[in-house]
Amino acid sequence: MRLSVVIPVYNERDTLVAIHEAVSGVGVVCEIILVDDCSTDGSREIAQGLANDTTRVVLHDRNMGKGAALRSGFRHATGDIVLIQDADLEYDPRQYPKLIQPIVEGKADVVYGSRFVSGDYRRVLYFWHMAGNNFLTLLSNMLTNLNLSDMETCYKAFRKEVLDRITIEENRFGFEPEITAKISKLDLRIYEIGISYSGRTYKEGKKIGWKDGFSALRCILKYNLLR
Repeated sequence: MRLSVVIPVYNERDTLVAIHEAVSGVGVVCEIILVDDCSTDGSREIAQGLANDTTRVVLHDRNMGKGAALRSGFRHATGDIVLIQDADLEYDPRQYPKLIQPIVEGKADVVYGSRFVSGDYRRVLYFWHMAGNNFLTLLSNMLTNLNLSDMETCYKAFRKEVLDRITIEENRFGFEPEITAKISKLDLRIYEIGISYSGRTYKEGKKIGWKDGFSALRCILKYNLLR
């Protein structure tokens, strides 16, 4: 099965080349799609320089957010499986084989990589980020009737035909609860696998903040109760 990796990019000049090399070095990857969301730090030019036979670059003419970048990337993906990768170095591409294994074996349609399932290392950082994530995951689970441990994780892998059935509406980090709500309404086999996590501090470039937490809460209610 062909694997497409979609990487949304916004002002990640310090890590973009490294993450591209890491993803390219994983043997199961057949296609990389870099979506630059109108970066202003030179990432746009770096991304264009990385284009080759297996790397496609999509450029936004204005900054719209992670959800919008993923929407563009999904539209260009041609693989049988589509996996999301952030442009920083928090998530390790070497874990792709185990992430997609349930799909390849015909057991799953969607796989989430959990930072909170035991079995792999994770960097110890912010308590309130963890508490907020746990609260949002719990509320999402209550309304979707799923038992995920990490709804907000970056690592999500989908059969391409699953994404073809879903229209992504959120432009920013609200994508995570939106896609979770929408897959819960379909007759899908959803798996979760423990992953390693090397989180960044704000000084190191972490972008998500408390406003995104309130946006996620809004999206959980919107896509589970109002649709």
